[in-house]
Amino acid sequence: MTTLVQQTIERIERAIESGHWPLGEKIPAEGSLVESFGVGRNTVREAVRALCHTGLLEARRGDGTYVRATSDLNAALQRRLRHAGLPHILQVRLALEREAAAVAAVHRGEEDLARILSALLARRRALEADPRGVGPEFVDRDLDFHRAVVAASGNPLLVDLYESISEAVRQSIEALAARWPGEVLGSGTHDDLADAIARRDPEAAERAAWAHTRIVRETHEGGREGSGAPGTAVAWRHGNGPEGEAT
Repeated sequence: MTTLVQQTIERIERAIESGHWPLGEKIPAEGSLVESFGVGRNTVREAVRALCHTGLLEARRGDGTYVRATSDLNAALQRRLRHAGLPHILQVRLALEREAAAVAAVHRGEEDLARILSALLARRRALEADPRGVGPEFVDRDLDFHRAVVAASGNPLLVDLYESISEAVRQSIEALAARWPGEVLGSGTHDDLADAIARRDPEAAERAAWAHTRIVRETHEGGREGSGAPGTAVAWRHGNGPEGEAT
């Protein structure tokens, strides 16, 4: 028999998974939850405590409780990511983006394409307003573009995996903006990717994603192509892109 605590946990989980309580947002206060769910304070406290233990929620002393993950999978990955180094996180990020690019070119719908193109335009405008790309507006718009591409894959597991490392993605975008001039940030790889997805060309989409991968990789190696430490290409999938091309 399902207990009141378990029922409350499931209702909170549904509110999070549906996006009613977005990632990073504070959930309603205890009194509001008691009223909304029609249960006692102890039931709400136990449910919130259990979800904090799993990693879905985070209680901040003197502030409130925040959504830390959007699913059990997301929560488990967040726990693992706390012990992972940035190079390893980036390898996962770039692998997901490359796969998502090719799949999105095949499975995207018209609404998906509209979101990608809208995000691309917003990114371009943010870069025009901030040519160095160091402001939070550009970082947010760049992340929105990549999220739109991943969402267009139509694979909910791929979307969950990408959202789980979204903070690491944000950090890598900030690092790229800090180390490279605006003309590199606007080099065209995002436009090429959007165009390939629009044309439903998975091979071109993967090539565009690999070109972007190369820029990100070189940035985190500390410089432009050819200036990284010897052997670093081996750590990045042996330096081979699609069809064996060097990255």
